[in-house]
Amino acid sequence: MTFPQHTVEKIGGTSMTRVAELLDTLFIGDREGARLYHRIFVVSAFGGITNKLLEHKKSGTPGVYALFANDDDDHGWLDALTEVGHAMREAHGDILDHPGDRSMADEFVRERIEGARSCLFDLQRLCSYGHFRLGDHMLVIRELLSGLGEAHSAFVTTLLLQRAGVNARFIDLSGWRDEAEHTLSERIAQGLGDVDVATELPIVTGYAQCTEGLMREFDRGYSEVTFARIAAWTGAAEAIIHKEFHLSSADPKLVGEDAVRKLGHTNYDVADQLSNLGMEAIHPKAAKTLRQAEVPLRVTNAFDPGDPGTLIDDQPAEEANVEIVTGLKVVALELFEQDMVGVKGYDAAILEALKRHNVWIVSKTSNANTITHYVHASLKTVRRVARDLEAQFSSATVSARTLSLVSPIGRNLHGLKVLSRGLAALEDVGIDVIAAHQTPRGVDVQFVLGARDMDAGITALHRVLIEGAVAKFPQKAA
Repeated sequence: MTFPQHTVEKIGGTSMTRVAELLDTLFIGDREGARLYHRIFVVSAFGGITNKLLEHKKSGTPGVYALFANDDDDHGWLDALTEVGHAMREAHGDILDHPGDRSMADEFVRERIEGARSCLFDLQRLCSYGHFRLGDHMLVIRELLSGLGEAHSAFVTTLLLQRAGVNARFIDLSGWRDEAEHTLSERIAQGLGDVDVATELPIVTGYAQCTEGLMREFDRGYSEVTFARIAAWTGAAEAIIHKEFHLSSADPKLVGEDAVRKLGHTNYDVADQLSNLGMEAIHPKAAKTLRQAEVPLRVTNAFDPGDPGTLIDDQPAEEANVEIVTGLKVVALELFEQDMVGVKGYDAAILEALKRHNVWIVSKTSNANTITHYVHASLKTVRRVARDLEAQFSSATVSARTLSLVSPIGRNLHGLKVLSRGLAALEDVGIDVIAAHQTPRGVDVQFVLGARDMDAGITALHRVLIEGAVAKFPQKAA
Protein backbone atom coordinates (compact mmCIF):
# COMPACT_ATOMS: atom_id res chain seq x y z
CA MET A 1 0.00 0.00 0.00
CA THR A 2 1.01 3.65 -0.23
CA PHE A 3 0.88 6.02 2.69
CA PRO A 4 -0.39 9.59 2.45
CA GLN A 5 1.52 12.48 4.03
CA HIS A 6 2.09 11.40 7.62
CA THR A 7 4.49 11.43 10.55
CA VAL A 8 5.95 8.58 12.60
CA GLU A 9 6.24 9.54 16.27
CA LYS A 10 7.92 7.85 19.23
CA ILE A 11 7.08 8.23 22.92
CA GLY A 12 9.66 7.23 25.54
CA GLY A 13 8.99 5.29 28.74
CA THR A 14 8.98 8.25 31.13
CA SER A 15 6.43 10.09 29.01
CA MET A 16 4.37 6.91 28.56
CA THR A 17 3.85 6.77 32.31
CA ARG A 18 1.92 10.05 31.89
CA VAL A 19 0.04 8.83 28.82
CA ALA A 20 -3.35 9.95 30.20
CA GLU A 21 -2.02 13.54 30.17
CA LEU A 22 -0.95 13.08 26.57
CA LEU A 23 -4.60 12.76 25.52
CA ASP A 24 -4.94 16.51 26.05
CA THR A 25 -1.64 17.44 24.44
CA LEU A 26 -0.25 14.97 21.95
CA PHE A 27 -2.94 12.51 20.91
CA ILE A 28 -6.07 14.67 20.80
CA GLY A 29 -5.74 18.21 22.18
CA ASP A 30 -7.69 20.48 19.81
CA ARG A 31 -7.63 17.97 16.93
CA GLU A 32 -10.85 16.81 15.32
CA GLY A 33 -11.77 14.53 12.43
CA ALA A 34 -8.99 13.89 9.92
CA ARG A 35 -6.45 15.85 12.01
CA LEU A 36 -6.47 13.04 14.56
CA TYR A 37 -4.89 10.72 12.02
CA HIS A 38 -2.05 10.70 9.48
CA ARG A 39 0.23 9.73 12.38
CA ILE A 40 1.85 6.46 13.51
CA PHE A 41 2.91 6.19 17.16
CA VAL A 42 5.70 3.88 18.33
CA VAL A 43 5.65 3.43 22.11
CA SER A 44 8.09 2.27 24.76
CA ALA A 45 7.08 0.32 27.86
CA PHE A 46 5.72 2.26 30.82
CA GLY A 47 8.49 3.73 32.97
CA GLY A 48 10.31 1.15 35.09
CA ILE A 49 8.74 -1.95 33.50
CA THR A 50 11.71 -2.83 31.27
CA ASN A 51 14.01 -2.44 34.28
CA LYS A 52 11.92 -5.05 36.10
CA LEU A 53 11.89 -7.35 33.08
CA LEU A 54 15.63 -7.17 32.30
CA GLU A 55 17.78 -5.28 34.81
CA HIS A 56 17.84 -1.71 36.09
CA LYS A 57 19.47 0.40 33.40
CA LYS A 58 21.48 2.53 35.85
CA SER A 59 21.89 0.56 39.09
CA GLY A 60 22.15 -2.89 37.49
CA THR A 61 19.61 -4.36 39.97
CA PRO A 62 18.59 -7.69 38.41
CA GLY A 63 15.17 -8.13 36.83
CA VAL A 64 13.52 -11.31 35.55
CA TYR A 65 16.11 -11.85 32.81
CA ALA A 66 19.15 -11.37 35.05
CA LEU A 67 17.67 -13.58 37.78
CA PHE A 68 16.80 -16.31 35.26
CA ALA A 69 20.30 -16.14 33.76
CA ASN A 70 21.88 -16.56 37.22
CA ASP A 71 19.29 -18.87 38.74
CA ASP A 72 20.58 -19.79 42.19
CA ASP A 73 17.44 -20.56 44.19
CA ASP A 74 15.15 -21.54 41.27
CA HIS A 75 12.44 -19.11 42.35
CA GLY A 76 13.98 -15.63 42.22
CA TRP A 77 12.91 -15.09 38.63
CA LEU A 78 9.44 -16.47 39.33
CA ASP A 79 8.85 -13.92 42.08
CA ALA A 80 10.25 -11.17 39.87
CA LEU A 81 7.92 -12.12 36.99
CA THR A 82 4.94 -12.06 39.35
CA GLU A 83 6.06 -8.61 40.50
CA VAL A 84 6.18 -7.44 36.87
CA GLY A 85 2.55 -8.50 36.47
CA HIS A 86 1.60 -6.50 39.57
CA ALA A 87 3.51 -3.45 38.30
CA MET A 88 1.80 -3.66 34.89
CA ARG A 89 -1.65 -3.86 36.44
CA GLU A 90 -0.85 -0.97 38.75
CA ALA A 91 0.39 1.09 35.78
CA HIS A 92 -2.72 0.65 33.65
CA GLY A 93 -4.98 0.90 36.73
CA ASP A 94 -3.80 4.50 37.09
CA ILE A 95 -4.49 5.20 33.40
CA LEU A 96 -7.74 3.43 32.49
CA ASP A 97 -10.95 4.73 34.11
CA HIS A 98 -13.47 2.35 32.57
CA PRO A 99 -13.90 -1.01 34.39
CA GLY A 100 -14.27 -2.86 31.07
CA ASP A 101 -10.99 -1.45 29.80
CA ARG A 102 -9.20 -2.35 33.04
CA SER A 103 -10.59 -5.89 32.83
CA MET A 104 -9.31 -6.28 29.25
CA ALA A 105 -5.90 -4.94 30.23
CA ASP A 106 -5.76 -7.27 33.27
CA GLU A 107 -6.50 -10.25 31.04
CA PHE A 108 -3.88 -9.12 28.52
CA VAL A 109 -1.25 -8.98 31.28
CA ARG A 110 -2.32 -12.36 32.70
CA GLU A 111 -2.05 -14.06 29.31
CA ARG A 112 1.38 -12.58 28.52
CA ILE A 113 2.89 -13.13 31.97
CA GLU A 114 1.64 -16.73 32.22
CA GLY A 115 2.82 -17.41 28.68
CA ALA A 116 6.30 -16.13 29.52
CA ARG A 117 6.31 -18.15 32.75
CA SER A 118 5.44 -21.36 30.89
CA CYS A 119 8.09 -20.64 28.26
CA LEU A 120 10.84 -20.15 30.87
CA PHE A 121 9.80 -23.29 32.77
CA ASP A 122 9.83 -25.33 29.55
CA LEU A 123 13.26 -23.99 28.66
CA GLN A 124 14.63 -24.88 32.09
CA ARG A 125 13.31 -28.43 31.74
CA LEU A 126 14.75 -28.74 28.23
CA CYS A 127 18.16 -27.53 29.38
CA SER A 128 18.24 -30.05 32.18
CA TYR A 129 19.30 -32.49 29.43
CA GLY A 130 22.94 -32.40 28.51
CA HIS A 131 22.40 -31.75 24.81
CA PHE A 132 20.88 -28.31 25.42
CA ARG A 133 22.62 -25.25 26.88
CA LEU A 134 20.69 -22.42 28.50
CA GLY A 135 23.28 -19.90 27.33
CA ASP A 136 22.38 -20.64 23.71
CA HIS A 137 18.86 -19.30 24.28
CA MET A 138 19.38 -16.31 26.57
CA LEU A 139 19.27 -13.67 23.83
CA VAL A 140 15.90 -15.00 22.66
CA ILE A 141 14.64 -14.92 26.26
CA ARG A 142 15.85 -11.33 26.63
CA GLU A 143 13.90 -10.35 23.52
CA LEU A 144 10.76 -12.22 24.62
CA LEU A 145 10.75 -10.54 28.03
CA SER A 146 11.49 -7.09 26.67
CA GLY A 147 8.62 -7.34 24.20
CA LEU A 148 6.14 -7.83 27.06
CA GLY A 149 6.59 -4.24 28.20
CA GLU A 150 6.00 -2.59 24.84
CA ALA A 151 3.04 -4.85 24.00
CA HIS A 152 1.40 -3.93 27.30
CA SER A 153 1.84 -0.16 26.90
CA ALA A 154 0.68 -0.21 23.27
CA PHE A 155 -2.42 -2.25 24.15
CA VAL A 156 -3.34 0.01 27.08
CA THR A 157 -2.80 3.17 25.03
CA THR A 158 -5.04 1.78 22.29
CA LEU A 159 -7.81 1.11 24.83
CA LEU A 160 -7.43 4.61 26.25
CA LEU A 161 -7.72 6.23 22.82
CA GLN A 162 -10.62 4.08 21.70
CA ARG A 163 -12.53 5.03 24.87
CA ALA A 164 -11.88 8.69 23.95
CA GLY A 165 -13.44 8.17 20.52
CA VAL A 166 -10.27 7.79 18.47
CA ASN A 167 -10.07 4.94 15.94
CA ALA A 168 -6.82 3.61 17.41
CA ARG A 169 -5.37 0.25 16.33
CA PHE A 170 -3.00 -1.94 18.33
CA ILE A 171 -0.07 -3.09 16.16
CA ASP A 172 1.93 -5.84 17.92
CA LEU A 173 5.34 -6.39 16.29
CA SER A 174 6.61 -8.48 19.22
CA GLY A 175 5.96 -11.79 17.42
CA TRP A 176 3.95 -13.23 20.32
CA ARG A 177 3.03 -16.84 19.47
CA ASP A 178 4.02 -16.23 15.83
CA GLU A 179 5.49 -19.43 14.42
CA ALA A 180 6.86 -17.76 11.26
CA GLU A 181 10.20 -15.96 11.03
CA HIS A 182 10.40 -12.46 9.55
CA THR A 183 13.05 -9.86 8.86
CA LEU A 184 12.44 -6.46 10.43
CA SER A 185 11.13 -5.08 7.13
CA GLU A 186 8.80 -8.06 6.73
CA ARG A 187 7.59 -7.70 10.32
CA ILE A 188 6.79 -4.02 9.75
CA ALA A 189 5.05 -4.81 6.44
CA GLN A 190 3.01 -7.53 8.14
CA GLY A 191 1.93 -5.20 10.93
CA LEU A 192 1.27 -2.03 8.95
CA GLY A 193 0.56 -3.31 5.44
CA ASP A 194 -3.23 -2.96 5.65
CA VAL A 195 -3.37 0.13 7.89
CA ASP A 196 -5.19 3.19 6.57
CA VAL A 197 -3.43 6.07 8.32
CA ALA A 198 -6.06 8.49 7.02
CA THR A 199 -8.73 6.87 9.23
CA GLU A 200 -6.76 4.83 11.80
CA LEU A 201 -4.24 5.76 14.48
CA PRO A 202 -1.72 2.88 14.74
CA ILE A 203 -0.15 2.36 18.17
CA VAL A 204 2.92 0.21 17.50
CA THR A 205 5.18 -1.71 19.89
CA GLY A 206 8.71 -0.33 20.12
CA TYR A 207 10.07 -3.87 20.16
CA ALA A 208 9.88 -5.88 16.92
CA GLN A 209 10.79 -9.58 16.82
CA CYS A 210 12.83 -10.32 13.71
CA THR A 211 15.53 -12.61 12.36
CA GLU A 212 18.15 -9.87 12.72
CA GLY A 213 17.68 -9.92 16.52
CA LEU A 214 17.45 -6.24 17.47
CA MET A 215 18.82 -6.72 20.97
CA ARG A 216 21.94 -8.48 19.69
CA GLU A 217 23.17 -5.23 18.19
CA PHE A 218 21.16 -2.47 19.88
CA ASP A 219 20.14 -3.97 23.23
CA ARG A 220 17.80 -1.44 24.86
CA GLY A 221 18.13 1.03 21.99
CA TYR A 222 15.92 -1.20 19.85
CA SER A 223 12.76 0.95 20.03
CA GLU A 224 14.43 3.86 18.23
CA VAL A 225 15.66 1.49 15.53
CA THR A 226 12.12 0.15 15.05
CA PHE A 227 10.81 3.72 14.96
CA ALA A 228 13.35 4.79 12.33
CA ARG A 229 12.73 1.75 10.14
CA ILE A 230 8.98 2.37 10.22
CA ALA A 231 9.53 6.03 9.26
CA ALA A 232 11.78 4.99 6.38
CA TRP A 233 9.55 2.12 5.21
CA THR A 234 6.41 4.27 5.16
CA GLY A 235 8.14 7.34 3.67
CA ALA A 236 7.21 9.61 6.57
CA ALA A 237 7.26 13.39 6.10
CA GLU A 238 8.92 13.63 9.53
CA ALA A 239 10.07 11.34 12.32
CA ILE A 240 9.29 12.83 15.72
CA ILE A 241 10.60 11.81 19.13
CA HIS A 242 8.56 13.09 22.07
CA LYS A 243 10.50 13.53 25.29
CA GLU A 244 9.52 15.05 28.63
CA PHE A 245 11.90 17.98 28.08
CA HIS A 246 13.18 20.20 25.30
CA LEU A 247 16.56 19.48 23.70
CA SER A 248 18.49 22.36 25.25
CA SER A 249 21.97 23.85 25.42
CA ALA A 250 22.62 22.16 28.78
CA ASP A 251 20.80 20.55 31.67
CA PRO A 252 18.62 23.36 33.10
CA LYS A 253 19.05 21.89 36.59
CA LEU A 254 22.77 22.64 36.31
CA VAL A 255 22.96 26.00 34.56
CA GLY A 256 19.51 27.38 35.42
CA GLU A 257 16.18 27.51 33.59
CA ASP A 258 16.79 31.10 32.51
CA ALA A 259 20.25 30.37 31.10
CA VAL A 260 19.50 27.40 28.82
CA ARG A 261 18.50 27.81 25.21
CA LYS A 262 16.41 25.39 23.18
CA LEU A 263 18.44 24.16 20.21
CA GLY A 264 15.65 24.68 17.68
CA HIS A 265 17.68 23.35 14.75
CA THR A 266 20.76 21.15 14.56
CA ASN A 267 22.05 18.27 12.44
CA TYR A 268 22.88 14.58 12.69
CA ASP A 269 26.59 15.34 13.35
CA VAL A 270 25.59 16.94 16.65
CA ALA A 271 23.13 14.13 17.41
CA ASP A 272 25.94 11.58 16.97
CA GLN A 273 28.23 13.48 19.34
CA LEU A 274 25.45 13.63 21.94
CA SER A 275 24.94 9.87 21.62
CA ASN A 276 28.65 9.32 22.14
CA LEU A 277 28.37 11.18 25.45
CA GLY A 278 25.31 9.27 26.61
CA MET A 279 22.81 12.07 25.89
CA GLU A 280 20.91 10.38 23.12
CA ALA A 281 18.64 12.47 20.96
CA ILE A 282 18.43 9.27 18.88
CA HIS A 283 20.44 6.04 18.56
CA PRO A 284 23.19 6.54 15.93
CA LYS A 285 22.01 3.55 13.87
CA ALA A 286 18.47 4.92 13.89
CA ALA A 287 19.80 8.30 12.81
CA LYS A 288 21.65 6.62 9.94
CA THR A 289 18.41 5.00 8.76
CA LEU A 290 16.59 8.34 8.76
CA ARG A 291 19.49 10.12 7.05
CA GLN A 292 19.65 7.59 4.24
CA ALA A 293 15.87 7.71 3.77
CA GLU A 294 16.00 11.55 3.79
CA VAL A 295 13.49 11.71 6.64
CA PRO A 296 14.08 14.71 8.94
CA LEU A 297 13.90 14.16 12.70
CA ARG A 298 12.17 16.43 15.18
CA VAL A 299 12.61 16.22 18.97
CA THR A 300 9.79 17.81 20.96
CA ASN A 301 8.53 18.15 24.51
CA ALA A 302 5.45 15.93 24.67
CA PHE A 303 3.90 18.18 27.30
CA ASP A 304 4.47 21.44 25.41
CA PRO A 305 2.40 20.82 22.27
CA GLY A 306 2.55 24.40 20.99
CA ASP A 307 6.34 24.35 20.65
CA PRO A 308 7.84 22.95 17.42
CA GLY A 309 10.85 21.49 19.28
CA THR A 310 14.21 20.90 17.61
CA LEU A 311 14.61 19.88 13.97
CA ILE A 312 17.53 17.55 13.20
CA ASP A 313 18.54 17.17 9.55
CA ASP A 314 21.61 17.13 7.30
CA GLN A 315 21.88 20.89 6.86
CA PRO A 316 25.09 22.70 7.90
CA ALA A 317 24.97 25.65 10.26
CA GLU A 318 24.57 29.10 8.73
CA GLU A 319 27.16 30.45 11.16
CA ALA A 320 29.64 29.04 13.67
CA ASN A 321 28.07 28.48 17.06
CA VAL A 322 28.37 26.35 20.21
CA GLU A 323 24.98 24.70 20.54
CA ILE A 324 25.23 22.48 23.60
CA VAL A 325 27.55 21.61 26.49
CA THR A 326 27.26 18.16 28.03
CA GLY A 327 29.41 15.70 29.93
CA LEU A 328 29.86 12.09 30.97
CA LYS A 329 31.63 10.25 33.77
CA VAL A 330 34.38 8.14 32.19
CA VAL A 331 37.22 5.85 33.19
CA ALA A 332 40.65 6.58 31.73
CA LEU A 333 42.39 3.31 30.76
CA GLU A 334 46.05 4.11 30.19
CA LEU A 335 48.69 1.73 28.85
CA PHE A 336 52.32 2.89 29.05
CA GLU A 337 55.06 0.87 27.39
CA GLN A 338 58.53 2.38 26.96
CA ASP A 339 59.27 0.12 23.98
CA MET A 340 56.02 0.89 22.15
CA VAL A 341 57.59 3.31 19.65
CA GLY A 342 57.33 1.91 16.14
CA VAL A 343 55.86 -1.39 17.31
CA LYS A 344 52.47 -2.45 15.96
CA GLY A 345 49.83 -4.46 17.79
CA TYR A 346 49.18 -2.48 20.97
CA ASP A 347 46.17 -0.63 19.58
CA ALA A 348 44.56 -3.79 18.23
CA ALA A 349 45.11 -5.68 21.48
CA ILE A 350 43.55 -2.93 23.59
CA LEU A 351 40.53 -2.68 21.29
CA GLU A 352 40.08 -6.46 21.38
CA ALA A 353 40.15 -6.46 25.20
CA LEU A 354 37.63 -3.61 25.39
CA LYS A 355 35.36 -5.38 22.91
CA ARG A 356 35.63 -8.66 24.83
CA HIS A 357 34.40 -6.95 28.00
CA ASN A 358 31.74 -4.96 26.11
CA VAL A 359 33.19 -1.57 27.07
CA TRP A 360 31.93 1.59 25.35
CA ILE A 361 34.77 3.79 24.04
CA VAL A 362 34.07 7.54 24.26
CA SER A 363 37.41 9.01 23.21
CA LYS A 364 41.07 8.14 22.75
CA THR A 365 44.47 9.84 22.74
CA SER A 366 47.99 8.51 22.21
CA ASN A 367 51.62 9.54 21.99
CA ALA A 368 54.90 7.73 21.40
CA ASN A 369 54.60 5.28 24.29
CA THR A 370 51.16 5.79 25.84
CA ILE A 371 47.63 4.95 24.66
CA THR A 372 44.70 6.27 26.68
CA HIS A 373 41.09 5.28 26.13
CA TYR A 374 38.31 7.20 27.88
CA VAL A 375 35.52 4.69 28.33
CA HIS A 376 32.03 4.62 29.83
CA ALA A 377 31.97 1.58 32.11
CA SER A 378 32.31 0.66 35.75
CA LEU A 379 35.78 0.90 37.25
CA LYS A 380 35.45 -2.79 38.14
CA THR A 381 34.94 -3.75 34.49
CA VAL A 382 37.82 -1.58 33.29
CA ARG A 383 40.13 -3.17 35.86
CA ARG A 384 39.30 -6.54 34.34
CA VAL A 385 40.43 -5.16 30.98
CA ALA A 386 43.58 -3.84 32.63
CA ARG A 387 44.40 -7.29 34.05
CA ASP A 388 44.01 -8.84 30.61
CA LEU A 389 46.40 -6.27 29.12
CA GLU A 390 48.94 -6.71 31.93
CA ALA A 391 48.97 -10.44 31.26
CA GLN A 392 49.49 -9.83 27.54
CA PHE A 393 52.11 -7.05 27.90
CA SER A 394 54.13 -7.98 30.97
CA SER A 395 56.47 -4.97 30.77
CA ALA A 396 53.66 -2.41 30.32
CA THR A 397 52.13 -0.27 33.05
CA VAL A 398 48.32 -0.25 32.87
CA SER A 399 46.22 2.05 35.04
CA ALA A 400 42.55 3.02 35.37
CA ARG A 401 40.98 5.99 37.13
CA THR A 402 37.58 7.67 37.16
CA LEU A 403 37.36 11.08 35.48
CA SER A 404 34.79 13.12 33.56
CA LEU A 405 34.68 14.32 29.99
CA VAL A 406 32.93 17.63 29.26
CA SER A 407 32.30 18.72 25.70
CA PRO A 408 31.00 21.83 23.90
CA ILE A 409 29.32 20.68 20.66
CA GLY A 410 28.02 22.44 17.56
CA ARG A 411 27.52 21.97 13.83
CA ASN A 412 30.37 24.40 13.16
CA LEU A 413 32.91 25.49 15.80
CA HIS A 414 35.50 26.87 13.36
CA GLY A 415 36.89 30.26 14.30
CA LEU A 416 35.30 30.37 17.75
CA LYS A 417 38.50 29.52 19.68
CA VAL A 418 36.48 27.07 21.77
CA LEU A 419 39.58 25.32 23.10
CA SER A 420 41.34 28.44 24.40
CA ARG A 421 38.15 30.12 25.64
CA GLY A 422 37.11 26.87 27.32
CA LEU A 423 40.46 26.55 29.08
CA ALA A 424 40.12 30.12 30.30
CA ALA A 425 36.57 29.49 31.52
CA LEU A 426 37.65 26.44 33.50
CA GLU A 427 40.72 28.21 34.88
CA ASP A 428 38.49 31.08 35.99
CA VAL A 429 36.58 28.80 38.35
CA GLY A 430 39.64 26.89 39.54
CA ILE A 431 39.08 23.64 37.65
CA ASP A 432 42.22 21.75 36.64
CA VAL A 433 42.11 20.39 33.10
CA ILE A 434 43.72 16.95 32.87
CA ALA A 435 43.54 16.78 29.07
CA ALA A 436 41.95 18.66 26.17
CA HIS A 437 41.36 17.65 22.58
CA GLN A 438 39.83 19.02 19.40
CA THR A 439 39.65 17.61 15.88
CA PRO A 440 39.89 19.35 12.50
CA ARG A 441 36.23 18.60 11.76
CA GLY A 442 35.16 21.37 14.13
CA VAL A 443 32.14 19.67 15.70
CA ASP A 444 33.28 19.19 19.30
CA VAL A 445 36.02 19.96 21.79
CA GLN A 446 36.67 17.63 24.72
CA PHE A 447 37.95 18.61 28.17
CA VAL A 448 38.94 15.83 30.56
CA LEU A 449 38.36 16.88 34.17
CA GLY A 450 38.30 15.30 37.60
CA ALA A 451 35.26 13.15 38.31
CA ARG A 452 33.86 15.71 40.77
CA ASP A 453 34.33 18.65 38.42
CA MET A 454 31.89 17.62 35.69
CA ASP A 455 28.85 19.67 36.73
CA ALA A 456 30.91 22.76 37.56
CA GLY A 457 32.77 22.35 34.27
CA ILE A 458 29.55 22.21 32.24
CA THR A 459 28.25 25.31 34.01
CA ALA A 460 31.48 27.26 33.45
CA LEU A 461 31.72 26.34 29.76
CA HIS A 462 28.04 27.10 29.15
CA ARG A 463 28.39 30.49 30.81
CA VAL A 464 31.26 31.53 28.53
CA LEU A 465 30.58 29.69 25.27
CA ILE A 466 26.78 29.99 25.11
CA GLU A 467 25.67 32.73 27.50
CA GLY A 468 28.47 35.01 26.29
CA ALA A 469 30.28 35.77 29.53
CA VAL A 470 33.94 36.74 29.17
CA ALA A 471 36.54 34.57 30.89
CA LYS A 472 40.07 35.67 31.65
CA PHE A 473 42.91 33.72 33.12
CA PRO A 474 43.28 34.90 36.74
CA GLN A 475 46.45 36.81 37.52
CA LYS A 476 49.07 34.78 39.33
CA ALA A 477 50.23 36.16 42.63
CA ALA A 478 53.69 37.68 42.49
